[in-house]
Amino acid sequence: MHTQDAWDSFIPENENPKLGELRRKAMKLPLTPGVYIMRDSRDNIIYIGKAKALKNRVSQYFGSQDGHAEKVRRMVQHVDHFEYILTDTEYEALVLECSLIKLHKPKYNILLKDDKGYHYIKITNEPYPRVVEAKKTEDDGALYLGPYTSSYTVGQSVDEACRIFKIPTCRRVFPRDIGKGRPCLNASIGLCLAPCSGRLKKEIYDEAIAEAKDFLKGGTEASVERLTQRMNECAERLEFEKAARLRDRIRALQRMAEKQKVVMNAVEEQDVIALAQGAGGTCIEVFRFQGGRLCDREQFLLDDVMGDLPLCRAEFIKQYYSIREVPPRVTVDGETEDTALLEQFLAEQRGRKVKIAVPQKGEQQRLVEMCRQNAAEYLAQAKGRVGETTAAVDELGRLLGLDQPPEYIESYDISNTQGENNVAGMVVFENGRPLKSAYRRFQIKTVEGQDDYGSMREVITRRLLEYQKHKDEGVGFGRLPDLILLDGGTGHVNAVRPLIEASGLPIALFGMVKDSKHKTRAIAAGGQEISLTRSRAAFTLVSTIQDEVHRFAITYHHSSHKREVLQTTLTRIEGIGPARAKALLRHFKTISAIYSASVEELCAVEGMTRTAAENILARKYKNAEE
Repeated sequence: MHTQDAWDSFIPENENPKLGELRRKAMKLPLTPGVYIMRDSRDNIIYIGKAKALKNRVSQYFGSQDGHAEKVRRMVQHVDHFEYILTDTEYEALVLECSLIKLHKPKYNILLKDDKGYHYIKITNEPYPRVVEAKKTEDDGALYLGPYTSSYTVGQSVDEACRIFKIPTCRRVFPRDIGKGRPCLNASIGLCLAPCSGRLKKEIYDEAIAEAKDFLKGGTEASVERLTQRMNECAERLEFEKAARLRDRIRALQRMAEKQKVVMNAVEEQDVIALAQGAGGTCIEVFRFQGGRLCDREQFLLDDVMGDLPLCRAEFIKQYYSIREVPPRVTVDGETEDTALLEQFLAEQRGRKVKIAVPQKGEQQRLVEMCRQNAAEYLAQAKGRVGETTAAVDELGRLLGLDQPPEYIESYDISNTQGENNVAGMVVFENGRPLKSAYRRFQIKTVEGQDDYGSMREVITRRLLEYQKHKDEGVGFGRLPDLILLDGGTGHVNAVRPLIEASGLPIALFGMVKDSKHKTRAIAAGGQEISLTRSRAAFTLVSTIQDEVHRFAITYHHSSHKREVLQTTLTRIEGIGPARAKALLRHFKTISAIYSASVEELCAVEGMTRTAAENILARKYKNAEE
């Protein structure tokens, strides 16, 4: 065991110089529930947490920093001192933690703003009214429907009303702009009544606005019922043109209702929460369902999160439901820390039982996946990246059990012809996309014959040595991969894993297994296989990586083999050895170009002599005679 003085000597220079002192203080804490409060040198509160056993939880922060997430390490670097509050139960600690976080808003806790304002649907007061969104009411004679707490609901309702009843959405002012320009594209494709054309009767426009108002007030089913009754009345009065317009609106409403079933589920009221991680941050998406229908959605961008994903989900849930209504069911995309305590906390907030669920299959699991994909898309858009690749990288990280999505992936493949011209290719994928500037090629130097395991060991050994040489540069070989994927199964992984472990570098290692048709089938984890069939985005990404590394390696092998054949052709000429043959090919590129060169041009190549050049021309003439 180390003494406290010995412990202090192990603290790296770039870490908190008070780490030893803080750890000694933490080791004296009681093994009872409570809340701990981290403060910096200015006495500002920077983090608040709760613990079932204060001593165990707090001392973890001030031990080895290797296993901590980056945000935890940064927080620990700024801790000057801490204090704590004892509670009788862990639940009391959770409630107190939520209250203190809301009061002090510490820098390193997940903080959500309660910026949910009211929203309205506005039917403007003008000769040709419009249906628009509004954030506040004004004394302008317009009709305001609401208030609504969801901007998503308002925007969706306005879009549906304008599309079904063909209300103009352009910036033209009527009747001022009637007949002053050609109708827009919306009129051409039947999405606008086009009053600008001058051929629309005013009563038809007013009728559409009245029907839109009924729809917005009563909903789809009530609107269909009223419009059907009016359509039948018009048909009885032989007003067939008007009846046809009503029929078209009924069909539009029915199509919209069918489309809404895509985002409906059997659970009447619930929230679905999922997160996606990528370069530069985390996005948490919330789908809110009422009446079995998706009625609202929210996204929250976080720069990074404290600790692991179960802790992140728990912190988010505590903060989110301190500013939002609690549903009877909260469906999440993975494990949550202290689930039973959270359910008790939410039940207290709601006044009734609340269930936190992690679905594994069926409709609920598909909803979670849809929510996660939307989170990935939102994160990608915010960071200027492609949503599909963000979702794929995030899904692959989860599938392999990694702490973070593998933003920087290296993949290796060996290629040879019956043990001859043994080479390897390395491709790099950054954030799910090929980074061709980082691709590298290897000629196998220490392995003879067809020994893929030995060749792969040589390549990985050389890669790790190159990292030690260039790690201060942070690019190319100086950048450490989050994940290495070998084109091969368990044998390849077992052959290479001891090298990774001996290096002490935090690199995840897996193999890519093919089926009998040379298509990607599974991931080899060194003793078992992880199926890719249920993870479509991850399957596509791994397949793309495997195809690309195979293409890159075999292309290099073919070019290497061709070059060797060409060099062999030249080394048969007296005076031309391997070095001169390589120099000639480097300079002239092809055999025909070499044979077409003059003696003077051949002599200009480094290492060439006039005698050797004349021998090349002699071989040329001999070949021609033969």
